[in-house]
Amino acid sequence: MSSTTPPPAPARKRKAAALGWVLSLSLNVMAPILIYNQLKSHGATDFQAVLAGGLGPLLDIAIYLAWHRRADEFAVISLVFIGLSGVAALVGPHDAKLLLAKDSLVTGLFGVLCLVTLLMSRPLMFYFGRKFATDGTPEQVAWWNGLWQYPGFRLVQRNLTIGWGIGYLLEAAVRVVCVYSLSDGQAVSVNNVLPYAVTGLLVFWTMTYARRAQARGRAAGAPATPEEALAQQG
Repeated sequence: MSSTTPPPAPARKRKAAALGWVLSLSLNVMAPILIYNQLKSHGATDFQAVLAGGLGPLLDIAIYLAWHRRADEFAVISLVFIGLSGVAALVGPHDAKLLLAKDSLVTGLFGVLCLVTLLMSRPLMFYFGRKFATDGTPEQVAWWNGLWQYPGFRLVQRNLTIGWGIGYLLEAAVRVVCVYSLSDGQAVSVNNVLPYAVTGLLVFWTMTYARRAQARGRAAGAPATPEEALAQQG
């Protein structure tokens, strides 16, 4: 195989990959929301409810460590941002609009984190890609890590990181503007809907970008799998 052609991905263990997805999404996304809503409905403070939501990512980290003998970057990042949410809920006066504006801190910081990692050896989306493009086995992880040697793959990961960073910075800015220009009820609705809408758009853009990279790779005679085409084309 030539030095410019990425190797094919090892066969994925589909059941293990599916179980990993279900666990990650359940413990890192659904569990914090459910815990927060339940505790708030029983009189807990914002800080207590947000902090308790960290139990989901903590459990995910423990399961991943036992299963794969290494930390799950996705769960660690989720835990960090839950901690930041707790700090944001605790600091400062509890004015309604200020509390709503604080919600934009987490996504804004995530956008900043994405852009900062462009200065590091590998950008943040490389690790997120490894989380969702592999089943976590040593063979799959080694394959994904090995793709970094290809310039096209590096370009794709950096472009995705730039896109997600800018997207979340804009989302945070729009939320702050809405909080101080709309009624509290309208601002709460925006706060509940906008992060999911922006995330959905970013996921759609990521998938579209990957498909276009795949098409360009096929036109150039690159390997046919999406991962290989994505790795080879920027």
